[in-house]
Amino acid sequence: MGISRRQMLAATGAAGLGLVVAAPSAQALDRALRESTRRAIGTAGTTLDSVATPVDGAAAYTRLTGGPGWPLVVREDLVAGTAGRDDRRVALTSFVQFTDLHITDSESPARFEYLHPLIGSAHRPQETLGSVATAALVDRVNSLRRGPFTGRPFDFVMTTGDNTDNHEHLELDWFLGVLNGGEVTPNSGDPERYEGVQASGDPLYWNPDRRLDGDWSAFPVLPGVLTAGTRTFTSAGLDVPWYCTFGNHDDSIVGSLPDLPGMAHWYTGRYKVVGKDSGTAQKLARAIRTPGASVPVTELFGGSGTIREITPDERRRPFTTAEFVQAHLDPAHTGPGPEGHGFTGGNADGIDVYYTFRIAPGITGISLDTTTLAGFADGSIGLGQYRWVEQTLKRGSSVYYDVWGNRVTRSVTDELFILFSHHTSDTMGNVLPDARHPLEPRLTGDAFVALLHRFPNVLAWVNGHTHENRITPRPGATPAQGFWEINTASHIDFPQHARVIEVADNADGTLSLFTTLIEAQAPYAADYGDTSPAALASLYRELSFNDLHADPARTGAAADHNTELLLVHPLR
Repeated sequence: MGISRRQMLAATGAAGLGLVVAAPSAQALDRALRESTRRAIGTAGTTLDSVATPVDGAAAYTRLTGGPGWPLVVREDLVAGTAGRDDRRVALTSFVQFTDLHITDSESPARFEYLHPLIGSAHRPQETLGSVATAALVDRVNSLRRGPFTGRPFDFVMTTGDNTDNHEHLELDWFLGVLNGGEVTPNSGDPERYEGVQASGDPLYWNPDRRLDGDWSAFPVLPGVLTAGTRTFTSAGLDVPWYCTFGNHDDSIVGSLPDLPGMAHWYTGRYKVVGKDSGTAQKLARAIRTPGASVPVTELFGGSGTIREITPDERRRPFTTAEFVQAHLDPAHTGPGPEGHGFTGGNADGIDVYYTFRIAPGITGISLDTTTLAGFADGSIGLGQYRWVEQTLKRGSSVYYDVWGNRVTRSVTDELFILFSHHTSDTMGNVLPDARHPLEPRLTGDAFVALLHRFPNVLAWVNGHTHENRITPRPGATPAQGFWEINTASHIDFPQHARVIEVADNADGTLSLFTTLIEAQAPYAADYGDTSPAALASLYRELSFNDLHADPARTGAAADHNTELLLVHPLR
């Protein structure tokens, strides 16, 4: 049975109502934050309370501090809210979205960091610290335990793809270890030393052990930080069940190139390219960015240039889609459950890696696979999966609209639906054929949005991929046919957010979806001599803010942060 807002307020001593609108002045912001606090049951540990903020945003390199929180923004794009709904509200579900964790083997030879001046995501100064920093995000979820507006304990965590960076078996092991709990050693090759580009002495990269002239010269000198970042640590593991969705970095070389015969040779070999001449680099970057182009892999990972000999490691072998699913099904990786983390034996062959799951009574989750083994970053959806989604929604809908817009009524029990995918509707334009279904047409995000509009009981589509916070209303032909697309920033690039999503029945013909951003449980600044896991997670955030390729737009606007998204209750 759900707990009403009134019961929760009485139990916790919280009080107060009010709609919140963000405003530019300090006084208005302060008022908005006070109103948000009054509406919430608790704000501690969320961005309602405080947000990572630069000490000196104009400096070439800056430390971070805790700045003012972000208030709740009420979004009535699809339907207006009514007064008093906080007192009537009953929680239906509460969960957390992780996305784009990009657990990275930064020592792997099957990478092209030297292209980062042309492709910013090819190298990040913080990437070696990703595993220990993700454990701090797990700690945040475990300490919060419940939604800040409904007080409902988290039902689950969903991670919406790009769980690994380069689909290596090692990265997959680290990802599963961090989320399930236990000892994790994020190191490859030589167990006694770091062998990646950040120990190369090349000024193309931040080398934390020494000061080098060049673009990274403002970064601090932190001897020993790479050794600390690759040593064994213990992750607490999530306290709640978690589910997994597949992303393009989980199926392609650095999320961009299709696997080719013999690719394991480049992953497990002893030679790592550190640099190329500018003409070659530009040619390679152009090929990687052009869907359908021919990418000379032997030149990308070998050939001429600055080459470093490293320790070969068979554990870097790339996993197949089937091996990814099978690792989740392995009882050794069940952790807090469920068995398979959403995947079932029907997904074990790696062909169709989409599924449904029970979110809460009356609510079904649909996890999609929007990747294509043709490679390249953006995605699409195959016709077979599109039809499967259509049939799944039909089975749970007493009312829907056919392709001609006619209303169809059936005598079945209604379900509410929330969909999860890696790609957003705007990044589903890569219709190259998928090797798993080579003759099947691929459909774009626009076609998929049109499908969802036919089913009024679709509440939201939650996704990642863009590494930015963006919440988009998707109005339909009638108010009931609208839904929300909720896109959340990555955990590798600043602002490094995850998102709490709560669904509540307002008992007035509307639903509210509360979306609250959270940060990893790490101090905003730590002493540079401190190499504890919490301090390394803090440094991970700081380095991401100062990354030469950091994009402030990824943070999003106030309406993309902590929100109340109103929509028509389709079953009322």
